Amino acid sequence: MELTVWGIITALVVGLIVGALGRLVVPGRQNMPIWLHLLIGVGAALLGTVLARAVGIATETSGIDWGELLVQVVVAAIAVALVAGVGRRRSVTR
Repeated sequence: MELTVWGIITALVVGLIVGALGRLVVPGRQNMPIWLHLLIGVGAALLGTVLARAVGIATETSGIDWGELLVQVVVAAIAVALVAGVGRRRSVTR
């Protein structure tokens, strides 16, 4: 796999979308900056792809890989819930 500028831009856009979808899936309000959602989304996109490949979901097809996207959004939702929960606990204990 070759790392290109276009690949990095694509990863950031997909990460932003996955992070936003993960935020939408988690109920309640999350007081997190957009850069944190982007970071969570990029990480979830990478981890979601690895997990999808590990369980046998096709990740290199022509078009949108819906199974892979679903795994990525689930990973992002879990990460958003964890980070939002940690932030909530911190603000309560202060």
